[in-house]
Amino acid sequence: MSDLGAAAPSRVRTRGEAREASQFWWVYLLLGAGWLLFAIIIFRFDWTSVSSISILFGIAMLAAGAAELFSVFGASGGWKVAHALIGLAFVVIGVIAFAHPGDTFSALAGVMSFYFIIKGFFDLALSLASIGAELWWLRLLVGIGEILLGFWAAGDFGHKTVLLLVWIGAAALTRGIMDIVAAFSLRSAGDG
Repeated sequence: MSDLGAAAPSRVRTRGEAREASQFWWVYLLLGAGWLLFAIIIFRFDWTSVSSISILFGIAMLAAGAAELFSVFGASGGWKVAHALIGLAFVVIGVIAFAHPGDTFSALAGVMSFYFIIKGFFDLALSLASIGAELWWLRLLVGIGEILLGFWAAGDFGHKTVLLLVWIGAAALTRGIMDIVAAFSLRSAGDG
């Protein structure tokens, strides 16, 4: 169920594995709180230049990539490959955002659209793979929302700064929510 969490309750095979994974529930809680704080910072401050928005987005992508690569160590089977690929994609997107921070809004909107579409399909696949698990439908809704945001970002909406901020803030917000849900899912798995 976890965005980062390879050791999510739906994929844990034994009670011992569940208890072992549940010891780290607080890591996901802290990560989720960090993402929510990042979203608040994005929505609160006035980011007026393309460069500052691009750098902010690059930081978000590198953090998301690092989190996905971190989750490879707790994943099993094909989920290791899936987390590694999405992590590498996020790192590449982050590096591109840093390499040309002064590029046009359309380039950043294109990067955002790829992020949301890739992340949305990843969340959609994870939710469908964990049907029956607690709150599997929440990840399904987040995945559908991310896919819709991705196609919205791919469209030409005047490339306004406000829309880019909303997209970056939405990415941080959805990541934070999913990490907090994962934290409490892992915690409850250790109790059972």
